Amino acid sequence: MAMTFRIAGGVLRPRLGFTLFALCGLLALIALGCWQLQRMAWKHALIAKIEQRMAAAPVPMPLTPDDPEAFDYRRVQLTGTFHHDREMYIAAHDVRYSVYGSQVLTPFETPDHSFVLVSRGWVPPEKKKPETRAEGQVAGTVTLTGIARVPHGRSNMFMPDNSPSSNFWLWEDLPAMAQFAGVVQFAPLVLEVDAAPNPGGYPVGGQTRISFP
Repeated sequence: MAMTFRIAGGVLRPRLGFTLFALCGLLALIALGCWQLQRMAWKHALIAKIEQRMAAAPVPMPLTPDDPEAFDYRRVQLTGTFHHDREMYIAAHDVRYSVYGSQVLTPFETPDHSFVLVSRGWVPPEKKKPETRAEGQVAGTVTLTGIARVPHGRSNMFMPDNSPSSNFWLWEDLPAMAQFAGVVQFAPLVLEVDAAPNPGGYPVGGQTRISFP
């Protein structure tokens, strides 16, 4: 049935094209609303799953997992030795105060001579050089507890390249970092240590971020 609108001096009859255009717009808005509700439900379920993983008791960190995603955000433990002379720095903000600085990433050798990249925590610019935090360069065999993470690569095509020659990193590139550290390869998961204090106070652990745009 054609729609009519009475106006002063006559009757306005909308054209069929305008009616179809308005109908398509309405359907698009309904579809977008449904999609947003589905995304919200997915996000809430994902956050709940991650919070459950992070609250669980730690498990041994797998070095060759068939599915690294299955261990993303899992609490894990790992025993081995740091190679502080090969540490790397990735530009980052402290999660507590959003202060600019660097995350310290250090190769960690396990008893079977595998290597894991460990994110030891955040340091301010004045504590970036290892000699300014010598107390925190823990020697010998240690057991770490933290969160396993799938490495966060380049987030978008506009993110600049890393600069291995100057040991300046913006994102985790495990093959390039393994080459920089002089190891064959790193395990496919990064260990982000928990907030247990280091001697001397730095690096500051507990920097795991839960963020879903």
